[in-house]
Amino acid sequence: MSSKSKTVRRLNLVSNINGAILIILGILSAAFGLKSFLIPNGFIDGGVTGISLLLNNVTQIPFSLLILLLNIPFIVLGYKQIGKKFALLTLLAISGLAIVVSTISFEVVTSDKLLISIFGGFFLGGGIGLAMRGGSVIDGTEILAVYVTRKSSLTIGDIILIINIVIFGAAAFLLGIEAAMYSILTYLSASKTVDFIIQGIDEYTGVTIISIRSTEIKEAIIKNLGRGVTIYKGERGFGSGVYQNREIDIVFTVVTRLELSKLKSEIEKIDPRAFVVMQSINETKGGMIKRRPLH
Repeated sequence: MSSKSKTVRRLNLVSNINGAILIILGILSAAFGLKSFLIPNGFIDGGVTGISLLLNNVTQIPFSLLILLLNIPFIVLGYKQIGKKFALLTLLAISGLAIVVSTISFEVVTSDKLLISIFGGFFLGGGIGLAMRGGSVIDGTEILAVYVTRKSSLTIGDIILIINIVIFGAAAFLLGIEAAMYSILTYLSASKTVDFIIQGIDEYTGVTIISIRSTEIKEAIIKNLGRGVTIYKGERGFGSGVYQNREIDIVFTVVTRLELSKLKSEIEKIDPRAFVVMQSINETKGGMIKRRPLH
């Protein structure tokens, strides 16, 4: 076996181990949020988890059985739309969650409704986010959303919003308005935690800078922020002397949201009239993304 093949196998093994650890931590976090906060106090979340919690409240069917049965169609859908490995990991993650919830006892932490909704959502969202980083899901809603977006003009966000409006509307009817409102707070806490786990504090922003002083801006980004840049060749279509010196270098860089203020300050010092466009970036790979040490 060649050294390259050995390296690939080692990297795959490390990746699989990391994924398994993240999924296990996700299961434990979600189970803690459910057993210590949400289930004992009759609170629900959005998505398939929310439907399972709602049915558990109304019918007393065990949550662990509901979460497994209701997710089976989405696991099949995930197999068809995403792949065999994803479907297998998702099946194992959801089965693991169902087993942990049904067999392990967790102490009820609080009866304060506000704390239940916030921290129940936090631990449940943390579990969902960790499982997603491990390559699986423990709530099939997003699989359905991805499938529907391919068949319609709706976005993933639109689909999830519609599903959750139905769930919380049913909760308001079956559990009462107050319980539904606290459940919405639980969902918001969970969704924000998922975003943080997936994107992290180093959420990236792509910044495009169009300026006649692009060389100085490029040097400032490299020297003062320790970031890499990409230069595009472009033409100006507006400004003083519109049709003279139309060629211009366009600077593109990627920074974290914590560095955004400093970048704006550097640009302002060099060219207050620079045209700056910013957009959120969910994920990056390769290149000089990690900040290099400044000397």
